Amino acid sequence: MRKWHSIIPNSPMLSIYLWIIFCFLPFFFIFKKSSYIEISIGITFLMLYFIFYRFSVNAKNGLVYMWISFEMVINIALTILYGYVYLSIFTAVFIGNIRKPVGFYIMYGLHIGFTVISTVFGFFVELHLFLSQLPFVVLTILAVVLLPLTIYSKNKRDNLEGQLETANERIEELIIFEERQRIARDLHDTLGQKLSMIGLKSDLAARLIERDPQQALTEIKDIRQTASIALKEVRELVADMRTAKFEDEMIRVSQILKAAEMELLFDGDIDTLHVPPLVENVLSMCLKEAVTNVVKHSGATKCEIAFHQNFKEVYLVVRDNGQGISNKHALKSGNGLSGMRERLEFINGSFKIEGEEGTTLTISIPVTITHQKVNEKIDDLERP
Repeated sequence: MRKWHSIIPNSPMLSIYLWIIFCFLPFFFIFKKSSYIEISIGITFLMLYFIFYRFSVNAKNGLVYMWISFEMVINIALTILYGYVYLSIFTAVFIGNIRKPVGFYIMYGLHIGFTVISTVFGFFVELHLFLSQLPFVVLTILAVVLLPLTIYSKNKRDNLEGQLETANERIEELIIFEERQRIARDLHDTLGQKLSMIGLKSDLAARLIERDPQQALTEIKDIRQTASIALKEVRELVADMRTAKFEDEMIRVSQILKAAEMELLFDGDIDTLHVPPLVENVLSMCLKEAVTNVVKHSGATKCEIAFHQNFKEVYLVVRDNGQGISNKHALKSGNGLSGMRERLEFINGSFKIEGEEGTTLTISIPVTITHQKVNEKIDDLERP
């Protein structure tokens, strides 16, 4: 809902104080006239202008063009009769806020034409008055030309940015919806058929358990095997959904170090990383844990991260210039290192810490047995 003071345009170029000056300045020109009739006519024109302006603020559809036309007529009268051309800036700013292109350009062209014509005519009527304020008259005409275009362009750009933001939000919603649909399809394809088979074989085993115990035992073994396969597929699906990209983690790590006012030095080429998603996930989590420890406990001003992969191993080094680690018990169980050790052991990796000058954490994972080790660990988990 518009407030009563919304008659004063909200413009980033002209403050409310300038608008107040433009509201009171006409009285100076009006009261320069000696005749009470001329003063009364001038005040009447001025009051009518603000009434029309108020109506144009609240007008809808085509009525706004009618009120703006009335404002232009009063601008012409005040310019010719009293030498006051500055009120046209009010109208110019309002025209700049017109949304429809056709209406904007029509009113914009008419306002420029009427302002220029009335100003030129004013020079013939009262030459001395207009010459005394010539620089300000020129600036007013420039404002009448430039302000509407600037405001119209800004409003159009803001509108496009709003539409773009709305579109991006809609795209994000669609991406989330599509991801949910994909997960639902994957779960249905993974579990639907196998659970149905487990149900049918369970019913069959229940019927055969007294009549043919050996066949019932075979069906129970098939149920167990089907359940193991389903469990493996579900774990692969969950592992794929939870995979953390090393590149994404590096971006988050750089943001954390920047917030902690620590200098980051990185050595390595992330594009050379070619490991299974599970290994990349473990590397990302270890990097996150290591940098978190640096920020929380080291008191360092600089953090160096080195990453390299060759045909033998993948290794990650996180080094800081902080106070170092002197408590050996902390190396075994503190600061999340136990969880890091468990994750690395799962993929046959290891780490070591050196704490003489600052702290250096070195993580290494053999490449040659990475895939084999991961598969063996999954088989161990699935084995009854």
